[in-house]
Amino acid sequence: MYAKYGCVSNALNVFDFMVERNVVSWSAMIACYAKNGRPFEALKLFQEMMAGYPDDVPNSVTMVSVIQACASLTALGQGKLMHGFVLRRGLDSILPVINSLVTMYAKCGCLEIGRRVFDRMDKRDVVSWNSMISAYGIHGFGEEAIGVFNDMIDSGVSPNKISFVSVLGACCHVGLVDEGKKLFHSMRQYKIFPSAEHYACMVDLLGRAGRLEEAAKVVEGMRIEPGPTVWGSLLGACRIHCNTELAETACRHLFELEPMNAGNYVLLAGIYAEAMMWEEVNRVRKLLEARGLEKLPGCSWIEVKKKMYSFTSVDEFNPQIEQLHAFLAQLSMEMKETGYVPDTKVVLYDLEEFEKEQILLGHSEKLALAFGLINCSKGETIRISKNLRLCEDCHSVTKFISKFVNREILVRDVNRFHHFRDGVCSCGDYW
Repeated sequence: MYAKYGCVSNALNVFDFMVERNVVSWSAMIACYAKNGRPFEALKLFQEMMAGYPDDVPNSVTMVSVIQACASLTALGQGKLMHGFVLRRGLDSILPVINSLVTMYAKCGCLEIGRRVFDRMDKRDVVSWNSMISAYGIHGFGEEAIGVFNDMIDSGVSPNKISFVSVLGACCHVGLVDEGKKLFHSMRQYKIFPSAEHYACMVDLLGRAGRLEEAAKVVEGMRIEPGPTVWGSLLGACRIHCNTELAETACRHLFELEPMNAGNYVLLAGIYAEAMMWEEVNRVRKLLEARGLEKLPGCSWIEVKKKMYSFTSVDEFNPQIEQLHAFLAQLSMEMKETGYVPDTKVVLYDLEEFEKEQILLGHSEKLALAFGLINCSKGETIRISKNLRLCEDCHSVTKFISKFVNREILVRDVNRFHHFRDGVCSCGDYW
């Protein structure tokens, strides 16, 4: 019950005071962590269960949650170990387990392996198809995602609401506006009425493509009340295209609907900062302080030799932090000689350029990348996941580094995958 409502600490208290535990109680707590944004703890608890309680053998429910945790962390090494366990225990005939493996491989950057797992399935349900559609979408293969969507229908499986969210999301990532519109209007033939999430996808699709007025008209024409997801999509589009007027409109609604969501204030401040409207930036910052809100710190994860490491943008306690900063500063100097220019507009403070550059060097994705370059084996692909959208400077730096050190780098941010190779990103700078 506590897990369902996101009360992780309450669930842990009940779990800790249990006199006896079995596979059901272990699985429930692991699922609580995995489903409430605590994948690190989910994997740690699973390892504790395996090491100290050999009689409590993980079942299919346990493995689905553990595999989901691996996917959240882009922990490919751990995920492969879990896949091996599934095969040894004969759990590979259980549909939810195989569906979770498809998603895990896709979210760890191994789309081809995910596709192989999908192709070998004896039977598939709508979740299987949705997993594959979403997999292509987050990797920026919009047309392939639409192809899988059509294959699903041809196989006799009817799409559900999540199918349309997945395929519309895939269109968003590559700007397939006309195709997305057709899919959106086709929902009614499957007796599916658009929810706020579907409208949010349409606003995102149009907004990313620079069609902000059309996106605003979609919001105005909604037959249901626009919620935070819809207004949030419009605000995100305004951030990409620096439209202060529409951003203010979106924020008037967002500040009323979710007054304690610091992310909305930060996005608006970012738009004002890019427009050099520093008085407005200070006004929004004072609003944040008055309401006692703090910006969600950027956090990035990287797996090195099957062990997970995390970095935050304010990571003062990491013993390697000075080494990482020095490494990044040296790299930055060398990259500047080959054309790199720090994108300081993402820093929301009216500071000198040098000070802004120092702040940029502390972004969590850069720290994780530096750690990977220092500690990963030569030639090994570096895989990083991040809890926020990749900022423009981190994106630019990672492109430079991929060419500078001749390394493949995979970064999964909150929206999609970025596959960097030889100075180019798979997103085509459209994210």
